Amino acid sequence: MYKFMVSALVLISIIPKAVFASDLGEAVIRTKEACSGISDSMHDMKVKAGINTAVTAVGTVSAGVALGTGIAKQKKDDEFNELSQELVTLAATKAIQDKLDIMDKQVLINAVTEYVKANPKDERIDDMVKLDKESKKLGNIRTGTLAVTTATNIAGTAIAATNKVDSSLEENINKCITAVQDLSKIKMTAVLEGSAETSEVNDADKIVAACSDYELVDLSPINNRAVGAAVASGLGAGAGLAGLITSAMANTEKTRSQGGPNEEKLNTTANVMAGTSAVAGATATVFNATQIAAIKKVVAAADKCEEALQ
Repeated sequence: MYKFMVSALVLISIIPKAVFASDLGEAVIRTKEACSGISDSMHDMKVKAGINTAVTAVGTVSAGVALGTGIAKQKKDDEFNELSQELVTLAATKAIQDKLDIMDKQVLINAVTEYVKANPKDERIDDMVKLDKESKKLGNIRTGTLAVTTATNIAGTAIAATNKVDSSLEENINKCITAVQDLSKIKMTAVLEGSAETSEVNDADKIVAACSDYELVDLSPINNRAVGAAVASGLGAGAGLAGLITSAMANTEKTRSQGGPNEEKLNTTANVMAGTSAVAGATATVFNATQIAAIKKVVAAADKCEEALQ
């Protein structure tokens, strides 16, 4: 009977240690499961933010080129119009001397045509032909760069709109935080009871120390900057598309041959849209760059945690 009681007491003294050791081991396993994979997701977001920064930067540069080209084109057009006005004045003077009605538009056109035929060596005519070709070329460049701006901003909008911490990833991070907190409590209980293996306690300490940084992580800047980048890129895409269409219209043969206020208005609008797109693209680039900085903080916490989980 005495031997039986001693054996029972020994068995009872062993049971709590076995239970606590098992609880701590299971808590470590649960924590590893809860905290694994977060680092990969955050690294993917970091890569996408980097790509989007480059994409929007290209769009910003191309919009700036479009604006600069449009301004250069306007100067060519102004020079062309100035020379054209000189020829019109000379032709009108000749028409008046010939007692023609220069108020008649067709009479004036004919007078200019006759002057050009009669004075083929007038340097102004060669200069006008040259300026017209240069203006046409610059117009095509502006249209082409606005096409690049539009495409990159559309891509930037799509990337930014999806490069956010979704509910699934946020849930995983919260599960990890909860699991780490539980692990810390179970470890403390096991240590106080003196029922945990040293290796298990060391593993738990390492994981708790490394993964507790998640509690200091703020995810809101990542999503806020993603929204900002998406909105800015969307504005850049809209302005770029409007500028692209307007620039193409301004550079058609029909518009150029008619000239006048309509052509000037189209060119001015195209330049304004290029400038607007450049500003929007620059804003999106800043949002993307600052999003990378916010993501890096989470990546640092994730890498530190998952290294401890190995």
